[in-house]
Amino acid sequence: MENKNKGFRLKDVVFLAIIGVLFGLIYELWSFAYYGLAATPLKPFASDMTLGVWLMAGPLAGVLLKKAGATTIAEVLAAIVEMLLFSSWGASDLISGFVQGIGSELGFAVTGYKNWNKLGLLLSSIIATVVTFGWDYFQSGYSAYSFGLLISLLIIRFISVGFFAGFLVYQIQKMVNKSGIMG
Repeated sequence: MENKNKGFRLKDVVFLAIIGVLFGLIYELWSFAYYGLAATPLKPFASDMTLGVWLMAGPLAGVLLKKAGATTIAEVLAAIVEMLLFSSWGASDLISGFVQGIGSELGFAVTGYKNWNKLGLLLSSIIATVVTFGWDYFQSGYSAYSFGLLISLLIIRFISVGFFAGFLVYQIQKMVNKSGIMG
């Protein structure tokens, strides 16, 4: 039986590049959803409502490649592509991609990189939610918000991350596994 935790092979690198490009495009297009919400009375919640999509590349790469580091690498690659597509956030995409990738990666690391299914995705979603929320607390001015608003934002963020980077990634993983293309 092949040891999936050995180093990255050429096909793994190509797969990471494909995920990076695909999700970089998705992330850039998804910014329109963010800006659409930000132009409404939901503005304070826009980032947390939409964040889950921006966290999908990493966990998807992780669960499909089952390799330590794949989660962070995929998230950073997607952030690079998003930035190169003239993202309104510019080079800060790289920092966000790294923070989001590390947050997701830690969920799989907690299991010793042994659970790439529901438990790993659940932990990845929880830890990514906490890590990115902590980052926004200091970087995006969340420290000025009331306690009640912070709790609301945290709950909304967890739902978004849990749905997109947890549940939806799990469903994609099941479809890919069923197709046999990752053989």
